[in-house]
Amino acid sequence: MCSADRVGASGTDPFQPTEAAALLRQARALARAQAGDAAGGPQLMAGKQLALLSPDCGDADALEFVQAARALGAHVSFVQPGLDAASSEPQIDAMARVLGRLYDAVECQHLPAELVRRIARGAGIPVFAGLAMPEHPTATLAAALDGDAPPQVKRRSILQAALLVSLA
Repeated sequence: MCSADRVGASGTDPFQPTEAAALLRQARALARAQAGDAAGGPQLMAGKQLALLSPDCGDADALEFVQAARALGAHVSFVQPGLDAASSEPQIDAMARVLGRLYDAVECQHLPAELVRRIARGAGIPVFAGLAMPEHPTATLAAALDGDAPPQVKRRSILQAALLVSLA
């Protein structure tokens, strides 16, 4: 699952059963750790630098990604892409290289799938396509989590699990 293409480049690829099981195991372990920690959970991503590449940083999906990552101790920077489907290969490659040097992972939201795939190929780090968006395959995994937690809490656990598994 550490492949950028698997977790995110298309955003709609279904998970293999082993990948889904790994995410669910990680989310359950994370929920147990957070339940036993009065401070809100372990800072498992302390020191990690993540980028949110999106033309709109204020929508609910962007905020959900930021909150999930920050709860694990990661720093998230908002980056306006300045790229679109008509951008040249050299422009995209240059942006991908810069992202790969500055960040440990990138979440792309509201960008064309082909552009995200091109960034993922050149960045050398995990690149997600709408990981926190409702149509991403991770959204369906939240319902598989046990317990009485509200759906939003379960969804956040799955997002955090995806980040942890991809950056391990």
